[in-house]
Amino acid sequence: MALQRDMAREEFVERLKFEFTETEKVILQRRSVRLYKKEQVPEFMVKRMLEAGRFAPSAGNSQPWKFVVVRDPQLIDGMTKTTVDLCKFFRATTDYTRPGFGWMRPSVKFFTRLLPNDLHPVPFGAVSLIAQGKLSVWHGAPTVILIFKDVRGVSNPDLDCGIAGQNMVLAAHSMGLGTCWVGFARTAFEYAAKWRRYFGIEFPFKFANSLAVGWPKGKPDGMVERQTHAVDWYESGQRRTIY
Repeated sequence: MALQRDMAREEFVERLKFEFTETEKVILQRRSVRLYKKEQVPEFMVKRMLEAGRFAPSAGNSQPWKFVVVRDPQLIDGMTKTTVDLCKFFRATTDYTRPGFGWMRPSVKFFTRLLPNDLHPVPFGAVSLIAQGKLSVWHGAPTVILIFKDVRGVSNPDLDCGIAGQNMVLAAHSMGLGTCWVGFARTAFEYAAKWRRYFGIEFPFKFANSLAVGWPKGKPDGMVERQTHAVDWYESGQRRTIY
């Protein structure tokens, strides 16, 4: 029996040299979707996503998350409006690239040093697009999952919530659904108390991120080229770099 198991394992390992596993295919083919059908997602699929998130590993198994599912179009539109209004405010006070507003550049650069993630060129540019109505928030998805972190969580609650969210988007992809991470909704929860009160979000919970969920239009999935990063590999007393 042991010999048979070893032979089966060797055959499996040999096959892996030329084939991706089903799990790898889900990971490699999943892409962010920003165009959805109006048709609502079946409730059982969303519950399966939540279950996948619940089974995510977390430091000390503290599970420092709270999931809120929003499927009411009026609520999604309301949160979207709040986010857009705040983006308009931030654009008015930080977008020095507009004609005639170059004088704002020194002060904005100063705040960029204080908030390098928030004022990174990627979200900085998206704020302007959202404010001008050129970029939607949840891209018309019929279901939105809000992820809140318990700030008392062990070690790194943001990382734990990210792992839970990744479990959910991969589960969604395996069921034929499309998803997109949407962090801009943070503005609606950090700078406007209205939505915190509405959803009953109080200490110790704080907005971490959100997911747009729906049936994708077209066929956006598929493997795409990604930038490679050098990896230092230490083995047998030697160091080498792989890509």
